[in-house]
Amino acid sequence: MDHRPQAWGRPRDDVYGAYDHSYLRENAPRTHTQQPIVTGTSVIGVKFKDGVVVAADNLASYGSLARFTDVKRLKTFQNTSVVGFSGDISDMQYLDRHLTDLSLDESYGSSETPRLNAANLHRYLSKLLYNRRSKFDPLWNHLLIAGLDDEQEPFLAAADLLGTTYSSPSLATGYGAMLAQPIMRRRVPDEGAAKTLRKEEAVDLIKECMKVLFYRDARSMDAYSMAIVTKDGVEITYDNKLENQSWAFAERIKGYGTQTV
Repeated sequence: MDHRPQAWGRPRDDVYGAYDHSYLRENAPRTHTQQPIVTGTSVIGVKFKDGVVVAADNLASYGSLARFTDVKRLKTFQNTSVVGFSGDISDMQYLDRHLTDLSLDESYGSSETPRLNAANLHRYLSKLLYNRRSKFDPLWNHLLIAGLDDEQEPFLAAADLLGTTYSSPSLATGYGAMLAQPIMRRRVPDEGAAKTLRKEEAVDLIKECMKVLFYRDARSMDAYSMAIVTKDGVEITYDNKLENQSWAFAERIKGYGTQTV
């Protein structure tokens, strides 16, 4: 054996020859990435009487580093639905390309109107996520799908990397499930309350939740995207800012930074 500390436990190459690693390359089991690297945090959404409002910030974090500050995590589908992504950004990009191809296939179909509304799209994505999970190669994302269902009623549902699905008048992923969801549930506790909520009230509610997430979630930022889905289509903006929401007040705290006490 080679007893040098840097090679403890390895056979000596000058006696036994170099180890043949080709065996591992040819016969080892296939492995997949099991740890997201660049990630996005919460996506939140709430129904109102005419549609759904969804929002997500534009930050993609490399671990704890706020690395990319212009990542759009809300994607539109045929101007009828919106998909919000939290989790791994590379898997989000894969799903985005997949949805683009699906949209093109739908556009060249025989039907003049899109066949995949939000409810159909949610079922499709949940099956896709479950299929990847069954191959032990999951897509590390938690999705919110917003739009209209088969009866042209507001639709909001979630699907995670295991293919688990659920629906509610208000939904949130990531830390939003703990920080924003209680705020939304106080205002929209059930479907009946959602049917009386006006668009302006829903937008204000989402803005309030984004403000809370900016202050409390260390993986969020004050620039965010917001989409409003109604029967008229999707209205989406990517450059929203939380007005007057910054950490400037910290400069007035004695002992902060270079300020002398």
